[in-house]
Amino acid sequence: MNPKLFLLLNLAFGFYNVGTIWAHEVDIFRTWKLIDQKTFHDVQDKHWHKLPYWVFIPVGISVLGSIVLIWYHPSNSPLSAVWGVPLCQMLSLILTGAFWGRWQSHLAHDPLGSKSPYLSRILKTHWIRTVLINASGLILLVWTVMILT
Repeated sequence: MNPKLFLLLNLAFGFYNVGTIWAHEVDIFRTWKLIDQKTFHDVQDKHWHKLPYWVFIPVGISVLGSIVLIWYHPSNSPLSAVWGVPLCQMLSLILTGAFWGRWQSHLAHDPLGSKSPYLSRILKTHWIRTVLINASGLILLVWTVMILT
């Protein structure tokens, strides 16, 4: 595959991830606050069963693509972009494992449901992950525009 085409494919996945992170940021997690405690865990369970298909697989492809771009990128690519994209993505994954993923796991077992302090923590800090995913997408966009123009 042509390196420019590979970069463009990474941009597509990057922007897909930007869309899903904003769905979580402005809709999904905030809507959970409105769900009664009786049905909260049913809604969260349905959410978790969808994540592998519409979040985990695309994120995995993006991370893999950003790592491959370190070695397989257009020749005139800026090094800041080559390293910036995987750095943003890896930092998001590390923080997700350290905080948001753990909090969501605790939330899944918290009888308080929508009143859980874990959901409050997610709502107060999730913007950090949103910024990292958006930064990755923006770097990919600027990089692609630089290469293709």
